[in-house]
Amino acid sequence: MLNYLSDSQYRLERVLIIGLGLIGGSLAKALKTRACVGEVVGADRSPDECRLGLQLGVIDRIAEDLSAEVAQADLIVLAVPVKAMEAVLEQIRPYLRMQTLVTDVGSTKGNLVQAARRIFGHLPGTFIPGHPIAGAEKSGVRASDADLFEHHKVILTPLPETDSNATLELARLWQTVGAEVLQMEVGRHDEVLAATSHLPHLLAFSLVDTLAREEENLDIFRYAAGGFRDFTRIAASDPTMWHDICVANREAILSQIDRYTAGVARLRGAIEQGDSEGMLGIFTRAKAAREHFTRLLNKAAYSSNDHTRAVNLRARGGAALNGEFSLPGDKSISHRAIILAALAEGVTDISGFLENEDSLATLQALRDMGVVIEGPHQGQVRVFGVGLNGLKPPPGPLYLGHSATAMRLLTGVLAAQPFDTELFGDEALCRRDMTRVTEPLRQMGASITTGPSGGAPLTIKGGQRLCGIDYQLPVPSAQVKSSLLLAGLWAEGTTCIREKVATRDHTERMLAALGADIRASEDGVRLVSGPHLEATNIEVPGDISWATLFLVAAGDRGSQGSYCLRSAGINPSRIGALQVLQQMGADIRFERQREQLGEPVADLVVTAGARLKGIDADAALLAAAVDELPLLLVAAAVAEGPSRFTDLARLKHKEDDPVHKTVAMLIDLGIAVEQGDDYIQVTGGTLQGGVIETQDSLRLAMAALAAGLCCTETVTVSQRGALLAAYPDFVEQAQRVGLNVHKEED
Repeated sequence: MLNYLSDSQYRLERVLIIGLGLIGGSLAKALKTRACVGEVVGADRSPDECRLGLQLGVIDRIAEDLSAEVAQADLIVLAVPVKAMEAVLEQIRPYLRMQTLVTDVGSTKGNLVQAARRIFGHLPGTFIPGHPIAGAEKSGVRASDADLFEHHKVILTPLPETDSNATLELARLWQTVGAEVLQMEVGRHDEVLAATSHLPHLLAFSLVDTLAREEENLDIFRYAAGGFRDFTRIAASDPTMWHDICVANREAILSQIDRYTAGVARLRGAIEQGDSEGMLGIFTRAKAAREHFTRLLNKAAYSSNDHTRAVNLRARGGAALNGEFSLPGDKSISHRAIILAALAEGVTDISGFLENEDSLATLQALRDMGVVIEGPHQGQVRVFGVGLNGLKPPPGPLYLGHSATAMRLLTGVLAAQPFDTELFGDEALCRRDMTRVTEPLRQMGASITTGPSGGAPLTIKGGQRLCGIDYQLPVPSAQVKSSLLLAGLWAEGTTCIREKVATRDHTERMLAALGADIRASEDGVRLVSGPHLEATNIEVPGDISWATLFLVAAGDRGSQGSYCLRSAGINPSRIGALQVLQQMGADIRFERQREQLGEPVADLVVTAGARLKGIDADAALLAAAVDELPLLLVAAAVAEGPSRFTDLARLKHKEDDPVHKTVAMLIDLGIAVEQGDDYIQVTGGTLQGGVIETQDSLRLAMAALAAGLCCTETVTVSQRGALLAAYPDFVEQAQRVGLNVHKEED
């Protein structure tokens, strides 16, 4: 039982609810059953409804003398039809006390506020319009539901004259009946409700009315499928109520009808002209937008894989290896493929696209800017490119989840657009420093405002004239380099990016394949802005980081046999880990070497049981293996003798510092590790079993799994699904080739 207690000047002991329909009756019943207030009094134009409300326990007492009840009430709730609000206000005004709060539950606010200003002259500070977003098909006091407002929103629209303490008091009362309370300006409320509630109801009424006029209407309704029944269900609502809403919210509803009419006209034109791209654009944008809004409202992920539930993975060595499989698509290339396909002219078919949280955030952002994208479905995506000048202003800020890659790359694209944009993400992304990309973009002429800590939200002002720059990267970063090259597509002159340590060059290779004027040399990467990019099909190769995990797992001395990893990317800027493992003695063969849109690809065949030897590796060798360094530390842990990794200060590590977390993990698993500011030395030995808490670090989880697969005892990797969100089929693929790994869900 809830007790509504307050030390405020407004003590809501006695509540008078005028109108005992579904909403008024449900609020009365919720307050009464939860003992939120001292007494709930009900009034209704129908004496029968009042008596029924009393019999059903919805109210404590009937308001026999309305004026007397108004004079004694601490809160008055107007739960009458919107057309009747003005008359009720006129009726109760003479009896209101200064401390009595007045609110309503109507779905329009402008008409009520206008009427209140006329009636009161000067609005009292206790007048707080409100609107619970809840309802049901049934009506009347008999339909009252004490739980109707649980997990539903209530919008309060306080006015400039409203006392903030009164608003707070009313908000607290709504919260006690389970509602989530929001605040909104009156005009905005009416616009939003016209679009999200009023228009759908009116369309349902209009559709049923139109079809009912057909001569053969019986067959239309007899054979109607579930979609028709679901959509038109709301046409069974109270006609008088909806008539009153149309009168009260006339301008906002007409505006939304006009927008909808224009949208239907676009769809009609596309169907009439056989415009496949136009039709697909409408349908795919609508589907994606519906799913996107649902994710945002539910604070869910882009990926359908649940990475919030705790999942334990148990792994151990001693496998008998055999078979082959394809790796998940490379994440870095997936981001770039979807962006450049959108900016190209023509249709691009992408295969092997990685459907994980980060790359899907990039895809959604481009959809929000008017790009028609079919899929993804099992790695297949079709992108209808809009060209360098075809992006449209998004309907609002672009939400990028926790993808720093998406934010950095898209910032380069958006810096050159003629419209303003804002980029934001989850709490973790907003803490990430973006100044390493925003500062050089400003030097090119971009206007970008960051958050207080140099991160998101990023506000990018459109219409800026960009000029190419000659820029030396202070810290190696392929993302910063790529962002500047993307901005360079629109910049006047030549954009030259220099780097002390070579970083991955996926962007350069893909730009060249799409026809950009780009050249790479020892002196740097030079891009000359050009008129357009040409669409072409893109095959995304398998991710080398996941390949490294499987290659390290084959280093277990107790394993035997071999397996093949098909179509792995072997870009020279990414294969440092393979080179290190080969120098350590791993038996890795490259077969069917080929190129896919400028990206070198091969099938990797690894044979288990090779005796790994310790190695000395410096920054020059590790520069192309920064992401895989945690996995290489695990390989060193099962190699003979010491391995020394030096010059680490020259390398850029991931923000969550998986390298040092891996060091701590290896020590926990019985391995001797020595580390300093610039080096790590691992002395190979025998891994012990244990439980590893990965703290949602993907790289640490991968290293922990690799350690388990090289251990004679069981290693349990405890994590909240981040690994399986990145590679949903990991367990099945690993088991398919004989690796001992199993999933346990809490």
